[in-house]
Amino acid sequence: MKIDKSKFESLKKKSVKILAIESSCDETSIAVVEDGRKILSNIIATQIEIHTRFGGVVPEVASRNHITAISNVCEEALKTAGVTLDEIDAIAVTYGAGLLGALLVGVSFSKGLSYMSNKPLIAVSHIKGHIAANYLTHQDLKPPFICLMVSGGHTAIINVKTYTEIELIGTTVDDAVGEAFDKVARVVGLGYPGGPKIDNIAKQGKEDIVFAHKNILANTYNFSFSGIKTAVINYVHTKEQKHEEINVADICASFQKAVTDELANKAIKAVKEYGQNKLVVAGGVGANSKLKEVLQRECEKNGITLYTPSLKLCTDNAAMIGSYAYYQFMKDGKIADLSLTAKSTVELK
Repeated sequence: MKIDKSKFESLKKKSVKILAIESSCDETSIAVVEDGRKILSNIIATQIEIHTRFGGVVPEVASRNHITAISNVCEEALKTAGVTLDEIDAIAVTYGAGLLGALLVGVSFSKGLSYMSNKPLIAVSHIKGHIAANYLTHQDLKPPFICLMVSGGHTAIINVKTYTEIELIGTTVDDAVGEAFDKVARVVGLGYPGGPKIDNIAKQGKEDIVFAHKNILANTYNFSFSGIKTAVINYVHTKEQKHEEINVADICASFQKAVTDELANKAIKAVKEYGQNKLVVAGGVGANSKLKEVLQRECEKNGITLYTPSLKLCTDNAAMIGSYAYYQFMKDGKIADLSLTAKSTVELK
């Protein structure tokens, strides 16, 4: 479905404000973004404390909390941006990928807003939104570039050709890197969320443990973190069975080094082989200090410019959805209709 051509042409001549809604996991976020680059508001109601007691995100709990929070978050986003719904030009929403029940809350709410206000509705891929977080952080960043996607549910290397045209180079065949961090954190007793907790305690440890695992994807751009995760679990269980001391800091430091080296090596290789000179990091694991350290070192060594999103935009947020929605919408005016539904998985294309 496309917006009326005359309305679309008039929008192209003015500043465009998009109200964006993100509810793919355990953050209820609504933002107002202007022209894909300027954040007027970005409100995030997180559920981390709620899910910590369960050791991870419980889908049903997440969905119920989205329902409770979304209306108030929307009101706060508009108030903080200093605009009314009448001044919004389009409404964007994450339709996938993520937890189906959680996504349905955002999609249903956005369809209601669109219908009530007669505003165009833009359906956005959560994964592509993570890429766009960098457009908000780095005002000078433009495609083409190579993107290293490292979120809780996705790990991939992507050739970003234009704002809306991408090519998947490599992806994970099992656990995403964020999932591996969470599972390792659980087995060593750190709990949820695993990424920041491992990052923090790894600073106190030594990177001297070699976790034996087969890397059958060494000569590809694909990733497998199941092997290293299982190796860590086996290492911990063996120590426990022998009643030997477990040094959690050393385990975390060694695991983190193995994972970040794998990510960095393949990302740098892709940049060089695809003739690019820019590497963009996207997703929550982009906040990992070790990954940023390794990437910065290797990029400097190879004459590559590194772009990472600000810490606030690494994790799930609606501003990144609003940014990508702008470029998607301004390309051809394509909009969704009220038959839009949520999808737990979406293709990267």
